[in-house]
Amino acid sequence: MGEEDIRRLALALPEAVEKDHHGVPSFRVRDKIFCTLRPGGARMMVKLDPEDQHNLCEGRAEAIEPVPGYWGTKGSTFVDLTKIDGDFAQTLLRLAYANVAPKKLRP
Repeated sequence: MGEEDIRRLALALPEAVEKDHHGVPSFRVRDKIFCTLRPGGARMMVKLDPEDQHNLCEGRAEAIEPVPGYWGTKGSTFVDLTKIDGDFAQTLLRLAYANVAPKKLRP
């Protein structure tokens, strides 16, 4: 998976837009961030529900991990794009999107 793949998948979600966030691309719905791309293009951050984060990190520890510190306890999760495929990336993006999107927009 690469940066353009993530961009395409993220922007396919209803009302998703891309905006700068402290020098990195972020993907938002109604101005709430659900994903950012990290410098270098090999990692993204998705904002998961803390329970989803826990379960997914246990099942795919080689590819995903909580962001260290406070934001990680709130569901922010790093994903190594070199260790996932498109289906898993899409699942993560949909979960992150659903975590912040208004109920009427959730897929």
